[in-house]
Amino acid sequence: MEQEPKQKSGCSVGLLWLGAVSAFLFLLIGAMYLRGREEQAVPAMLALPSQNLQAGSSCVQGRSVIPLGRAVGIKLFSDGVLVVGLSPVETDEGACYPGRDSGLKTGDLITHINGEEVDTIEEIQQAVTEQAGEPLAIQAVRDERQIQLTAAPVENNQGVYQLGVWLRDSMAGIGTMTFYDPDTGIFAALGHGINDVDTATLMPLETGGIMPATVSDVKKGTSGQPGELHGDFDLTQDLGTLYANTSRGIFGHLAHQELTEGLEPVLVAGRDEVKEGEATILSNVQGDQVEEFSIQITRVNSSGGDNRSLMIQVTDPRLLQATGGIVQGMSGSPILQNGKLVGAVTHVLINDPTRGYGILAEDMLAQAGGGVQEKVS
Repeated sequence: MEQEPKQKSGCSVGLLWLGAVSAFLFLLIGAMYLRGREEQAVPAMLALPSQNLQAGSSCVQGRSVIPLGRAVGIKLFSDGVLVVGLSPVETDEGACYPGRDSGLKTGDLITHINGEEVDTIEEIQQAVTEQAGEPLAIQAVRDERQIQLTAAPVENNQGVYQLGVWLRDSMAGIGTMTFYDPDTGIFAALGHGINDVDTATLMPLETGGIMPATVSDVKKGTSGQPGELHGDFDLTQDLGTLYANTSRGIFGHLAHQELTEGLEPVLVAGRDEVKEGEATILSNVQGDQVEEFSIQITRVNSSGGDNRSLMIQVTDPRLLQATGGIVQGMSGSPILQNGKLVGAVTHVLINDPTRGYGILAEDMLAQAGGGVQEKVS
C-alpha cells in the first residue's frame, strides 16, 4: 500500500480537476497532514432528499442571505477510504497484485476491514501490518452498492506487507464562499461538489471545516490553460464546520461572524427573475479583499437543476487585467443582478477564460434547506 508524499501546510494551490470543455474552480492543495490524516482528495455519493430540491420551492421565495465572495481554505475528511489506484507489490519472487486480484477497483470506497470501521489510511495500514499476510475481509461501496472482498497482503522485497493499493482519506484547498443565511446560521460555497482528482466521484464527507485564507498572487488564465489563485490558509483556525458536500455546493455552519461583519442581506432571486444582461460578481483575487466586478449573463437555462444554469462572461477591465477572466479558486463567487443574489460562478471554459458557467442561487439555497432537514431528522 503506497501513499503520496506528505507536504507542509501553506503551500500554493494547484489544480483539482479539468474537464474536456470546462473546469471546476475549486483548487486542491497537495498531500499534507491534517490532524494525523494524510491530506489528499476523495470520492463518493451523498444522499440529500431530492424532494426538497425542486426549483422555485417555497423554501427560497422571499428569503434573504448575505453574499460573501470571500476566499477560504476548505478541509474535508472522508467517510471511508477511497481507492485511487492499484499497483504491483515488488517481492523477491516478482510482482504481485493482491489488491487488484481481490477484485478491488479504482473508485471503491473501503468502509470496513475485518468488520471494523475504517476512515483513515493509517487504520488500513495498521490492519495490514497486524494481519501479516493473512486474508483481510474488506467491505466497500461501489456504485452505491455494498460489496464484500477478501485480500491477502504480501510481503515486499523490503519486508513490508502491502496490498498494492493507492488510497486517499482527506483533502484541502481554496474556494470561495457564496452566501451566509442569518436565519439558519448556514453558509454555502463553491456551487459544485468536491470530487476526487482521479476518480471524479463526489467525496463522501465525514467531517470538515473552513479556515481563513489570503490570496498571494494569480496565475492568469489563457486559452487552453485556465488560471488559478495562489494563496495560503491557516489550518489551526476554524471559521465553521461542514455538514454536506453535494453537486450544488458545500454547506456548513459558521462559527465566527467576522466574515459577515458590516455586510447586509439581499433577497435571493427566483429563477424567473434572472435575466440575460448586466450583472456583477463578488470575488477575492487579492489578499483578503472582496471586490465587485462587472459581468454579462449571456444565457439562462430555464430548466435548470444543475451547476451550469447560467452562462456568464467577464467584462470588467480590472478583473481581465488581474486574472484574464475566471480562474481556479473563484468557484462560489456570488453573482448579483438588480440588487439580488442570482447565482454563483462554478466553471470556466478552458478555451476562453473570460467565459464560464454558474449555478442559480435558488438551487443552492434549496440544497442547503434539504441539508438542514436531513441533518435534523
